[in-house]
Amino acid sequence: MTSAGDLLQLVRRGRASSRSDLGRLTGLSRTAVGARLSTLEAAGLVLSGDELASTGGRPAAGLVLNADAGVVLAAAIGRSRSQLAAFDLHGRELGSSSVDHEVGASPDVVMPAVADHLCTIVADLPDARPVLGTGISLPGTVDPVRGVSIDSPAMPGWDRVDLREALVAGGVEPGATFVANDADVLARSERLGHAVHHPDLLVLKASTGLGLGILAEGRVVAGHLGAAGEIGHTKVDAAAGRPCRCGDVGCLETIAAGWALVASLREAGHPVVHVRDLAALAAAGDPEAKHHLRESGRRLGEVLAVAINILNPEAVVIGGDMAAAFDVYAAGVRESVYARSSALATRELRFLPSTYGDRAGLVGCAAMALDQVLSPAAVDARLAVGVA
Repeated sequence: MTSAGDLLQLVRRGRASSRSDLGRLTGLSRTAVGARLSTLEAAGLVLSGDELASTGGRPAAGLVLNADAGVVLAAAIGRSRSQLAAFDLHGRELGSSSVDHEVGASPDVVMPAVADHLCTIVADLPDARPVLGTGISLPGTVDPVRGVSIDSPAMPGWDRVDLREALVAGGVEPGATFVANDADVLARSERLGHAVHHPDLLVLKASTGLGLGILAEGRVVAGHLGAAGEIGHTKVDAAAGRPCRCGDVGCLETIAAGWALVASLREAGHPVVHVRDLAALAAAGDPEAKHHLRESGRRLGEVLAVAINILNPEAVVIGGDMAAAFDVYAAGVRESVYARSSALATRELRFLPSTYGDRAGLVGCAAMALDQVLSPAAVDARLAVGVA
């Protein structure tokens, strides 16, 4: 049976912009469509008729999702920086902030600061709106059902931490909370970007660590245990014997991740603290920084070539902090990919910068939360208890 939540989904996705569209797409009678729309309008989720005409932009018969009916919060938690923001129901950013912290800082240190900044963002919104949900990303493997990290080698102490509870303890009213791997969240952001034209994508997060998000026909592929795309901890011969932060040896990250590159440059006397410093130097033309980034791209490309042969993507999107020097890094990746992948797999392959750049993690977290809280099941559940 077609529910009010199903109708909202059609309006939100742009498939229906009038009552007649809804009737045609669902087969419901005008009376049935009207009854369901009345429920959505009473909850403030849909604007129609005179409300739209009064804004001066649309015909009176139109229907749109009311972007001001609530907000979602986004928290992209990284190894050394966390980005926070609030978005309206159309996915427009309303306010943002960021928190720098020591690499590997514990949740007891990071989460109170994250909660404090989210509280400030919500308090600074121009009008009071309910928080419908919060999207959170973390490095490593995540259990999306329980909403916790289950294996984060680069962030010890975060496994099985109840992040929603931590936000509540910090004074945030987060609504429904959803947690995903940081590379998967980058892939989600591309559903609003490059995936519109290239639905089969590999989305690389090249930053302090290395991760890979996978889009197949526009859908995020997370794998059986949510561990798809853990490219940084693939064992490679060139890294044999090198200790990795995960506790193992021989991982790709030890020769290609940002943390390894920064350590190498610091040993050579360069005043770099974070991979963002390295990328800035490379973008400014520093020859040693450019060499390190291009070599990192080459090493990564050797492993990525296998994934390209297996998955046959239309494009590879490069995001993360190293993408700030996209031309340098992508040149190294291309060199190895074209040398090692099959001719057919690379015949039409494109390498693209992240659509949302430094904001991609936030956009992906917000998109995840919006897809969940505006799903037909979630909307119908809220309507059933009379919550707008």
